[in-house]
Amino acid sequence: MPAHYNVLFLCTGNSARSIMAEAILNHKAKGGFTAFSAGSHPSGSVRPEAIRQLASAGIAVEGLRSKSWDEFSLPDAPPMHFVFTVCDNAAREVCPLWPGQPMTAHWGVADPAAVRGTPEKIERSYRDAFHILDRRIGLFLSLPLTILGQLAIQRSIEDIGRS
Repeated sequence: MPAHYNVLFLCTGNSARSIMAEAILNHKAKGGFTAFSAGSHPSGSVRPEAIRQLASAGIAVEGLRSKSWDEFSLPDAPPMHFVFTVCDNAAREVCPLWPGQPMTAHWGVADPAAVRGTPEKIERSYRDAFHILDRRIGLFLSLPLTILGQLAIQRSIEDIGRS
């Protein structure tokens, strides 16, 4: 396995969960990983609630944008080592073929953008999604990737998605 890994988080709209995952991993990675996010049908904007949640956790939000996964299937795109779907819709869609056969897993997280109700209920849904992603990314970063074989890594990242 390489010393530096590229990770792509996919969702349908690329407006909340995948954006938060990208920002969390880039914040925690300390140079060993570069995270990206994209959507199959990007909304074109990042949810302000997701930005507020990241900012309240002290995570940089500059440069975050909603984008299509097509950007990452182009010949000049960075090679991906891991691809995670974070919403059920994206997990069921036919993804582009990623060069290099990255390891893939589904880490389903409830969609905070779908929650309706009081501002407190909506804020709680974003906080819950953030904490689930933060915990899974922390577990992912704790894997000894340099000594695990590819099959063991694949099983481990799938197990993290069930946590």
